[in-house]
Amino acid sequence: MSNDGDLSATLVLRRGGLARVGLERIALIEAIGALGSISAAARQLGLSYKGAWDGVQALNNLFDAPLVVANAGGKAGGAALVTPRGLAVIRAFRDVEREIGAALSRLEAGLSAPDPGLGDLFWSLGLRTSARNALRGTVAAIEDGEVTARVALDLGEGLEIASIITRRSREELGLAVGKPAVALIKSSFVVLGDDDPFEDGTNHLAGTVADREDGGEVSEVTLALSAGKTLVATVAASDATPAVGARATAMIAPSNVILAVE
Repeated sequence: MSNDGDLSATLVLRRGGLARVGLERIALIEAIGALGSISAAARQLGLSYKGAWDGVQALNNLFDAPLVVANAGGKAGGAALVTPRGLAVIRAFRDVEREIGAALSRLEAGLSAPDPGLGDLFWSLGLRTSARNALRGTVAAIEDGEVTARVALDLGEGLEIASIITRRSREELGLAVGKPAVALIKSSFVVLGDDDPFEDGTNHLAGTVADREDGGEVSEVTLALSAGKTLVATVAASDATPAVGARATAMIAPSNVILAVE
């Protein structure tokens, strides 16, 4: 057991300064792999089902392939499978964790006196965001205008989302075709509807409602897309709000899609 004065570290991996993959989420994937169920894993780890499900969605959205594939079942306990990509993430995390532990042991052994600036060597540049949706993809196309640029992001399996940003922002981010980027979208910017009529220039992402949480005035709807991605929308609660299992299309204005890079 470590004493209060021992040097310690918590490993948190970040992609684009946004995705936080820490020990809790790695433990969640490992529990799902061992138990074959998100609900069972949540119970073992003392999490709510929604908390575990949100963690799985966040991880699936921010990697280039799903880490966990879940079948229907919800809180009752549907089957879930950790994919080869998920197993690779677990191995990579544990390998890095071991290397950091060994490095810290060597560092601590060589410290002859407390270093008041030591903490500054281990600070995180990670950024936290209030945006409910963070979708990782690869820049597929860029159309520069006089002031703005339209950037198309390939999310995988034919799923694409466009963002309109200023040319200066595009240049400062170093965006180029083939480079990774993360699309940030507030859930309140997502409008749910059907496929027709198409509004020219608007992003249309079709999927199936995977979860719905109703409040007095607002509903949070989670849409399962292709490529293992999900999208969350907060909409006014009404009889027209799509039910779990229904098909729906998310419509997002490109100007409401913020891009971030590593």
